[in-house]
Formats: sequence, structure tokens, C-alpha cells
Amino acid sequence: MDTHQNSSTLKEGFLVKRGHMVLNWKARWFVLLPDRLMYYKYEGGKKDSSKRGTILLAGCVITSPFLVHENRPLVLRLQTNTSEEYFLEACSREERDDWASCIKAAVERLRSSDGQSPGSEAPAQPQRKGSSSLKLHNVNLSQVVDSMYDVHSGIKLTSHMEQASSFSNCFSGSAVVDWLVFMQLTLTRVEAVTLASALLEEGYIRPVGVRSVEALRNVALGEQFLDDSTALYSYSENLKKRGSVKAETSLSAMELSGKVQKRGYLLKQGHKRKNWKVRLFVLRSEPGYLHYYDPSKDDLSPVGGFSLRGCLVSALDDSGVHSGVKGKVQGNLFKIITQSDTDYFIQAPNRQEKMDWIEAIKQLTS
Repeated sequence: MDTHQNSSTLKEGFLVKRGHMVLNWKARWFVLLPDRLMYYKYEGGKKDSSKRGTILLAGCVITSPFLVHENRPLVLRLQTNTSEEYFLEACSREERDDWASCIKAAVERLRSSDGQSPGSEAPAQPQRKGSSSLKLHNVNLSQVVDSMYDVHSGIKLTSHMEQASSFSNCFSGSAVVDWLVFMQLTLTRVEAVTLASALLEEGYIRPVGVRSVEALRNVALGEQFLDDSTALYSYSENLKKRGSVKAETSLSAMELSGKVQKRGYLLKQGHKRKNWKVRLFVLRSEPGYLHYYDPSKDDLSPVGGFSLRGCLVSALDDSGVHSGVKGKVQGNLFKIITQSDTDYFIQAPNRQEKMDWIEAIKQLTS
């Protein structure tokens, strides 16, 4: 994640963002520039080259802390001069306050350069209309896919032709929209396209063929999915292996009773699928444990963890391919081997964070 950055970058790092249309929480990589806040998606341990969105800071109002979400006390809110709201969660109180301070300072500098007095508000502009303002409340994407997958009432997989090429076990974009409206999961075709785009964004379905693949390159979420009989899609390969995620280690109240020594967002490679996911790591002492949480969930319980007694932790070089590491990761890797010989591959956002985590863990491994 140590990539070459423009000298104008003020701050960067992971934050968990609430979606605009499907109100779920997803970890994104944020880059703060003097006049905007940009965010990116990470896949396979590597940052997507195309940004997922941009928040213009001119006239923004920052509220921190924003104590509305009961299970998320580390949220800050940005309200733009077009009345759009963004909810961002940090990994700790210190990180939240630092992000809020840096963003406020950038907003104040923009106000000064525009000739406004500090603290004055930019004139409000009408809120934009259209599909970008659509929100789907209380939508469980996994349940939607389960219904789509149903052998009796789900979407039928068929064969299609596109530009003289044959594709099997797929369905058209218009078939998905028809089904979502027919099943009353959405009220209109516009809502159905928004929901289908969210399924595409989260990897539940994938594009098949030229038209749908080209549409996916459009970074506007509401325009990624095509309501078209010639745009083809299929289920993600990962759905064949889907199932509930279970904690890799049984947890007890004793494990969670220790003093928190360090918190932060790190990328962790899965043990079975070998995919990389952003997790909130919490390091505790007395007793020494390292737990990790899914930041997209409101559940306050960790999804995994292990005792640090007898663990070995070491940094991995940024060059070369390491045994056990899958995907083209962007460096700053370290490895933990537990007393039971289980390997954990973890990627930090930068070299300094990697070394800080290694040092903190080493102090608790004896």
C-alpha cells in the first residue's frame, strides 16, 4: 500500500464507509487532497486503480463524533454543500479525531481562499436528483442472492449468444431486473438496477461478455449494471463455496478481558479461499491475544482470534513471491505463526504501521 502519492496528499488510510444506495458498511482506502476526499476499493490485497468516489470539500460540514449509530461510536459525518451525507468510521478515537481535524483544516483553507470568513457556510445548493439519491433500506444482499439462486422461484440459467460467442449458465440484465420487480424486492426498474449494481459491486454476480464487462468499467455505481437483454451476467464462482463464516478459534470472555494495546485496520489473507479482506485488529495484553473483526458488520464479536503465547512474528520482504501468499499484494506484509503452527499473513497500510504492529506483538509473545 506504499504507492507513489502526489505531494498534495494530506492523509490516507482505511475508513469504513456507509453506502448511499444499499446502506451497508464497507472498508475503503481514503486519500485526502486539499480540495477533495477520494476513496478506492481494495481487491486481492491491491488497490483498485479507478477511484470509487470523490467528496468535494468546499462548503463541507464535519460532525465528529457523530453518535447516532449505536454499535459504531467512531463515526464522523461529512455533509456537502449539495446536502449529501457521508458516514465514515475510523479504527480508533485518535484516528477519528485526526481525520476530522485534517478534513476541517482543508475545508477552512478552501473557505479562506474563496474569501469567506472562518466558520461561515457556503451557500446551499439544491440536492441533486436522480438515481444517485435512491436508497434501499434494510436490504440483505446475501438473502437476495439466495432467492435468486432458488431452484424453484429463482432466476433460470440459460445459454446466450453475443457477437458470435456462446455463453452458458448465465442470464441477461433485463431478466434480473424483471425478476427483482416481479418478486417485489424493488418497486421500480430504476430501483432494481440500483440493487443489481450493488450485487455486482459486492461480487455476488459477475459480468459475462463484452457489453456487461465494458459497463462495469463505469465507476458510477448506478450505471454499472445494464437493464438490457443483450448484457449477460452470471453468479460469482465464490457462491459455489458460500456459507456462513465461523470464528477460526473459539472465544471466551477471558480472552476479551485484556487491556487494549493497539487497534487498526489491516488486510488479512483467508485460510481457505486465500482472499484478502480488511479487518479491524485489536491487540490485547494480560492475557495477550490478537482478535480481528469484520468492520462491515454491526456485530461487536470478533470473527477470529488467537493467543500470542509462543507465537512467532516476522516481516516479509516486499520483493519476490512468498510461499503461502496469494494475489498481487502491495507489500508491507508480515507473518504470524501461532503455537499450533497456523500461519497468518497480514498486510499493513504502510511500512511504519507494519513495524509498529510487529514490535507490539513481539512484546506479548513470551
